[in-house]
Amino acid sequence: MADNGLGAMEARFADMIWESEPVGSTELVRRAAAELGWKKSTTYTVLKRLAERGLFVNEDGVVRALVKRADYYAERSERFVDESFAGSLPAFVTAFTGRKKLSSAELDELQALIDKMRG
Repeated sequence: MADNGLGAMEARFADMIWESEPVGSTELVRRAAAELGWKKSTTYTVLKRLAERGLFVNEDGVVRALVKRADYYAERSERFVDESFAGSLPAFVTAFTGRKKLSSAELDELQALIDKMRG
């Protein structure tokens, strides 16, 4: 997947599509106006930009994802760890937990993931 980094408003718009896809473009314009304060032209401009990046397609007035939300965010997370921590997940976790303490529930969840991966 190419670098499809989204700005804050693009990410909100993309989430709107992912949450309701397939969605009619008319409905998407209505929701973008209500939730983002966008005009019709802004909605179509941003949709076209995201379609050019290969994330979505607008066919016959129906917008659907070409890339699943989970796949998009997984790829972005991997890229961040690769670029910022030389691909070291332990280095990322160390940096993250150096400023934010994990709750017991979060530690249990992480341990369950580790155990599952080992199993």
